[in-house]
Order: sequence, then structure tokens, then C-alpha cells
Amino acid sequence: MTSAAESAATPAVWIYDTTLRDGAQREGLSLSIEDKLRIAHKLDDLGIPFIEGGWPGANPKDVQFFWQLKEEPLQQAEVVAFCSTRRPGKQAATDPMLQAILAAGTRWVTLFGKSWDLHVADSLQTTLDENLAMIGDTIAFLREQGRRVIYDAEHWFDGYKANPDYALQTLASALDAGAEWLVLCDTNGGTLPHEVSQIVQAVRHWLDRQPSPVPHQPRLGIHTHNDADMATANALAAVLEGAEMVQGTMNGYGERCGNANLCAVIPNLQLKLDRPCLAPQQLQSLTETSRLVSELVNLAPDEHAPFVGLSAFAHKGGIHVSAVEKNPKTYEHIVPAAIGNCRRIVVSDQSGLSNILAKARSFGIELHKQDVASRQLLNRLKELESEGYQFEAAEASFELLMREVLGQRPRFFALRGFQVHCDNLPSEADWKTRSLATVKLRINEQEILEAAEGSGPVAALDKALRKALANFYPAIAEFQLSDYKVRILDGRAGTDAKTRVLIESSNGQQRWTTLGVSDNIIEASYQAVAEGLEYGLMLQKEPLTSCTIGVS
Repeated sequence: MTSAAESAATPAVWIYDTTLRDGAQREGLSLSIEDKLRIAHKLDDLGIPFIEGGWPGANPKDVQFFWQLKEEPLQQAEVVAFCSTRRPGKQAATDPMLQAILAAGTRWVTLFGKSWDLHVADSLQTTLDENLAMIGDTIAFLREQGRRVIYDAEHWFDGYKANPDYALQTLASALDAGAEWLVLCDTNGGTLPHEVSQIVQAVRHWLDRQPSPVPHQPRLGIHTHNDADMATANALAAVLEGAEMVQGTMNGYGERCGNANLCAVIPNLQLKLDRPCLAPQQLQSLTETSRLVSELVNLAPDEHAPFVGLSAFAHKGGIHVSAVEKNPKTYEHIVPAAIGNCRRIVVSDQSGLSNILAKARSFGIELHKQDVASRQLLNRLKELESEGYQFEAAEASFELLMREVLGQRPRFFALRGFQVHCDNLPSEADWKTRSLATVKLRINEQEILEAAEGSGPVAALDKALRKALANFYPAIAEFQLSDYKVRILDGRAGTDAKTRVLIESSNGQQRWTTLGVSDNIIEASYQAVAEGLEYGLMLQKEPLTSCTIGVS
């Protein structure tokens, strides 16, 4: 295997992903070993040259991850082990922590050490000289064991601002011991871009003044946090001043406010600053990678995230839609396909005919302004939105509505009626709620009556519908109800308030959202559930044409 770090095709900026370590420190995020392996291989496919796997010895999970990765090796990326300098007053050669690092068997190790005299005194509770020795001894030991070292200068910017002479001494200690990369870390995330520019520039001048030769000609990197919402801007500022490595995470995951978001850093570097990081065909899988990672960590994707968000290239205002249809550059700063995303036309009560026509085209339907159906659709849309429908959040329902107005909606079944009965019965431990739903459908001139139980009324209704449809449409078995949301539209009406239900469904490859609105929550739920099943069946018959349907 030829690693990206040794490849002849050298990127202008090296991307270092720390999702599996720094990203996993986000509150509410937990990764299994299987999750970590899947993410690592996906990042490898994306073309990320350095993937930080974790801290071997810090927990059993990370130890096992490195061992399993040997059985399922990456194709091009270097997996990196992460650790700290040796302990004060100890020897690197006898520090058990470093033995675990060596046992991980990685060629590269990222070592972090203290740059800020405040941390040396208050956190490590040792002397400034001992901290320098800790940095130098640890790197020298790792080098003696055949490891290549990336040195993360923790709290670099705060340390430099407080005591620049000492901060530079810590870099000198790492440099003299053989570190190949010096990564400047904005660990607290409070530095501003102009400060990053000035300090990185100062470090570059300091490096130029170092006596030659040095054990390894060092290269600069940057590691930023987002506590001041500046992580991406700070990373770019550092690159403009000579940094050649950017450390960050997918979707910006990380402790507190997160790390530099590689889903924004990479396209900004490659498409805006002409600093190639990935091959163009790999860059096109960035959106897919972002969404896969969000699913594996079990966090909802940020729909409004720059570049990769579902709404990143969504157009709602009629003037915007009309303009972008004529020339995408009017309201799109890049070609969405460059990063694997696509344009979406959003329909709402603010829509004009341009929205309707563009949306129809995304469904594979050609309409014109002169068509009577176009005006009918627009009027029907505004009417339903005034009643509480929200089609921008349920585009599958809007496609069904559009096809109904045009006489193109397939009729897989017709409702003849349904009942839902709920009991609250005593159990051994407590009271237990049981729901029973009965549905009567007409399918292919046949009357079908089925019943099913569920933990709640919507679950029971969903099961009864599936049971009634399964013999006619076996593909129903592949459909899953993946999300269920209820919103009360007028809280002032109390229990008589109108309810909007949004349901997200999936067939394992595609996702779609449908909705129902009623002053009866069960009726609204039925509408959303039934349309979800209907849309899924329509996808079985027709190829997917709309970019609005997500890929899981």
C-alpha cells in the first residue's frame, strides 16, 4: 500500500481528520468500534491522508480499534495514534502510556504538549524546563522506535500571546527532537483570524531563522476549535500564511462548540483558494460522506450546513428561483455537484410560478407558465399552506399533490375507513397502554379488512396498513418509519388545536417525508403514514428523479 503521506501526487494542503478522537469528545456522541471502523474506511475512500484513530491505552475501545484495523487495513490513508508527552519526572522509555502507543503499530504518532506557561504551572504543576524536557524526551523516544511524529502544540495561540519566548522554546524542543510537523492549536477556540495570521507569520519567520541543518525540515499545521465561531476562518487564515496541514472533523464535531468543519474547510481550500486537498472525483463524495457520518454517530444532519447541508443550495423566493433557473451563478457560489450536493427548489406559500415549474422539472414533469395546471397547483399550494400544511418539509407529499392535479397520481389503494382503540391496562409492574387499529381498504377491486396492535395508536395504524397491503405489494416490508414529528399549530385552541404530523420514511436507499394536517391527531397521522407508503410504492415503479430525496 502506498499511503497518501508518501504519494507522488502531493496535495497543496494535507487534511488530518480527528473525528474519531476529538470529534468523539462532543457531548452526546458515542461511537462503537464498528462505527469507528466504518467512518475510517469512508474517510479513506474520500482521500483523507491522515486519520487520527484515537488514544491507545486511554480506553479498551481504542486499543481494539487499532488492532481490528490491522485486519481491515485502509487503502491509502495513514492511521495515526494520539497521546500526550510523558509525565513530569518520569522517563519516556518506561512510561506505560507510550508502550500502548507503540503497541498500536502505527507509523505516525501525534503527540500533544503544553505551549502555555499557565498550563505548565497550573495543570501539569511542574517547571517550565521540565515541560521542555517532556516534549523533547517523548519525541526522541518515539523517533528511536521508528515512529514519525506530528507535534500538536496545545493552547499555542493563548500561550504565544502570554509568553511568546517560552512558546517558541516548546516548538524548538519538538523540532530538535525530530518532529516532522508542528501543528499550532487554538485549543480554547477564542482566537480571531487576524491574530492567527499574525502569529503563524511570526512562527514562519522564526523557523526561517533556525540554524541548519535541523533533524527534519518542519512543516506547519493548524488545529482550531469553534468556540468563537471562527474555526474554519482561522484554519484558512493559517493556510494563507503558510500552514500546510489542517486538522478538523467531519461536520465540525468536537468538544464544546466543535472543531474546524472539514466539510467547509476542504471545499473552501480547493474551490476558493485553489489549494487542492482531494482529487476532484473524491471531492464529489463529500456530501455523501458528511451524511453517512451523521447517521453513524446518530446525530441529525445540519440541513443548513454550508456546502453539504440539504438546504445549502435550496431556493425558496420566487425571484431567486427565476434567476437561478436562467443562470445558476446568480444565487449559487459554487456548482453544487462539485461537492456531491444538488440544487433544490422549495415550495411554500411564498412560491411563485417559477418555483412550481422548477419543482415539477425536478420530479421529471415538464410544465409551462401558460398551462392551466400550473396556476391550479400554485393556488392549491397556497390554500393548503394557509391551512397548516408545510410542503417545504414534506416534498414527497407535494409531488403526490402535483401528480394528483395533473391526473398522474397512481392509486395503489383507497381507504374505506379505519378505527383505533386504546386501552390502559394494569401489568405486573405498572399500567400498560395497548392500541388496536382496524383498517378497511379497497385494493384492485377487493375489500380488505385488517387489524393490528401497537404500542401506540400510530404504530398500530401503521402495522394494520402494512398488513393489509403486504400481499399486494411485498416491497412494503422494506419500508421503515424513521422519524415522527408532531406540531400543534394553534396552542391557544387547547386540545382542539389543529395538528401537523411529519413522517420520514425510508426503503434503505432513499428517504422521503410526508405530512398530514387535521384537528384530529390520529387522522393527521393516518394521512402522513398512508402517503409515506404510497410514495414508497411509487418509487418502486418509477426511477428516482428528484434531488430532494436523501440517500442513506
